[in-house]
Amino acid sequence: MLQLSGAGKRFGPKLLFDDLDWLITPKERTGLVGANGTGKSTLLKIIAGIDPLDYGSRSAMKGIRIGYLPQDGLHVSGRTVFAEAMSVFADVKDLEQELETLTARMSDVHPGSPEYLEIADRFERADTEFRARDGYVIEAQVGTVLAGLGFRKEDWSRATDEFSGGWQMRIALAKLLLEKPNLLLLDEPTNHLDLEARNWLEEYLDNYPFAYVLISHDRYFLDVTVNKIAEIWNKKVHFYTGGYEKYKQQKAERLAQLEAAYKNQQDRIQQLETFINRFRYQATKAKQVQSRIKELEKIDRIELPPEEKTIRFSFPQPKPSGRVVAQLKNVAKSYGSKLVLSNVNFTIERGDRIALAGINGAGKSTLIKLLAGIEPLSAGEYTIGHNVEPDYFAQDQYKELDPAARVLDDLGDVAPRSTHNELRNLLGCFLFSEDDVFKQIGVLSGGERNRYALARMLLHPSNFLLLDEPTNHLDLRAKDVLLAALEGFTGTIVFVSHDRYFIEHLATRVFEIAEGEVHVYPGNYADYLWRKQGGAQTIPTLDDVLIGVPPAEPIPMPSRATPKRINPIKLKQMQDHARQLEGRIADLEAQIQESERALSDFVSAEQATRLSSLLEIRRAELENTMSEWEQISQEIEATA
Repeated sequence: MLQLSGAGKRFGPKLLFDDLDWLITPKERTGLVGANGTGKSTLLKIIAGIDPLDYGSRSAMKGIRIGYLPQDGLHVSGRTVFAEAMSVFADVKDLEQELETLTARMSDVHPGSPEYLEIADRFERADTEFRARDGYVIEAQVGTVLAGLGFRKEDWSRATDEFSGGWQMRIALAKLLLEKPNLLLLDEPTNHLDLEARNWLEEYLDNYPFAYVLISHDRYFLDVTVNKIAEIWNKKVHFYTGGYEKYKQQKAERLAQLEAAYKNQQDRIQQLETFINRFRYQATKAKQVQSRIKELEKIDRIELPPEEKTIRFSFPQPKPSGRVVAQLKNVAKSYGSKLVLSNVNFTIERGDRIALAGINGAGKSTLIKLLAGIEPLSAGEYTIGHNVEPDYFAQDQYKELDPAARVLDDLGDVAPRSTHNELRNLLGCFLFSEDDVFKQIGVLSGGERNRYALARMLLHPSNFLLLDEPTNHLDLRAKDVLLAALEGFTGTIVFVSHDRYFIEHLATRVFEIAEGEVHVYPGNYADYLWRKQGGAQTIPTLDDVLIGVPPAEPIPMPSRATPKRINPIKLKQMQDHARQLEGRIADLEAQIQESERALSDFVSAEQATRLSSLLEIRRAELENTMSEWEQISQEIEATA
């Protein structure tokens, strides 16, 4: 469908990649990855035909339709959201108008006349094309895509000029999805999407009838949308089969093979050079020496790529807080006549890592500002626990920084005891390298300043972190550094993120904000979705015991005279253990699915036997873990 042959590209004196051969097939589903600055966006523009190649060639099938979504910079105006989305069907609407005109003409012409037959023939052909292009359901298609991307029905009639840059990109994405080009090219399509819109996009792409290539820093999104990874690494483009996790495994195996081949080659080179040097001047060995010199000259030297630095960052651990970190009772928040939150009741405990979920505009940022004390309550009571020190990271945190200060100097003022190398390593984690560290904060882009503000905060964290979109503008490597640091953090965290992988590995509870209410779910995001889809009712939590309010969806219990009393500390231990079991159950279910998938691809009888045994062990462990979880859940329920 589209082919790059011997393709290469430079950015000034810097070589991004060369010698690229890539045949993009009609069912291509590829994720393009690589460190920042390696040329991912440039390669996507080359495929789109926007940027030229410096070397090689690009050829495309005649009539191919390519749709390209950049990271940002698009803006539409002059129409409503619905009309703008409908504009992609302009030719279909023209057909509809032609059908109406032909219908009117046929009513004015005698049915037996040659003119009538000519009009009728054209009507039949136009109607066939109109039906083939789903002309009778295009409005429904537009509504489905707009709703999926988070546009409420009342937004459809609003002018596109009223929407911010992030929503402008959603409009552009909606138009591309409705156009359904033969090759869809998406550069960071999830940047401006909340989790609900991201989940919808995953399902849409799963059913997309044509090819697509996308760039994303969300590894979960890559895992569920692509079946091939193209990585720009060491000035080459390498291809891997499978999603992101399989790519990581295959890359490690490829690197190990390369290192082994390099070692073998170096051993052979050393043998040849030793022989040549030893017998170079002996006439009796001249023939053998010449033979080895020729062999040495013919060796195609293997080059190892520069080793990727493994950067780890650990928080300075904060002083411990009391067991109860924060408590909200009957809290409400309004802006004028608009009610954002009402009757909010929950307790946050030491060590909690709480993800706030909900559609854009539900009130996630409002709630996190209430917890930070930035926004006042409209009603209710908010209590901070003993020794609790909140620290708030806003989406526009960079506005608090001194624009005249240099990055490295400013960070040194925050952490005077840190060495120059330690400061540069931390900045490197967040994509500041070489001369970037000497830039003034004021000349950085908005994304760069936000990244720097996050790095700055990590040097002196409080024991109650409130993070609003900390993963924005971070690549996969920087996200891994941040995730590892937060996982080892001993304080309490409440955060908003649209990165599914980040939430699933960090959250211990999910607070869903919907229609002004906050619903508490134990476990990570996968557990939350499972319960939302009917996997289980909301389990009573310690919040319900402490605050004295019933759970949102109480589990039916046999009638009894008096509830069983239990020590609150023992209850907390039981609930923690139940959460651990839930996590283990989810892991086992995923492992069982992977084993079943592996069994479906026969490799050898030996491997099939091994996989069957492993599958039985995991199923038995799952059954035992489920029994234990049910037992402890019943004990917890008995206290309600």
